Amino acid sequence: MSVTKERRQQLVTEYGRGESDSGSPEIQIAILTSRIAELTRHLRDNGSDHACKRGLIRMVSRRRRLLDFVKRKNPQQYLELLRRLDIRK
Repeated sequence: MSVTKERRQQLVTEYGRGESDSGSPEIQIAILTSRIAELTRHLRDNGSDHACKRGLIRMVSRRRRLLDFVKRKNPQQYLELLRRLDIRK
């Protein structure tokens, strides 16, 4: 369950700060959101996959920390990210 190379590149161009940007918090949050959506779909069919469930919880926690960082640094961009990625808060 990983993001394909093409999807990752699409997220980088959509959420990146520049052409060579690949590690900004916005991109990391977008990639994690994509992976979380995939794992959520997987867990709907395979509810007893506890290893997957643990990984999902870990990814959600990591995304939460990154979102908190963005909120501290730039509250307006935080709200924009929540809106664009359709993340509930």
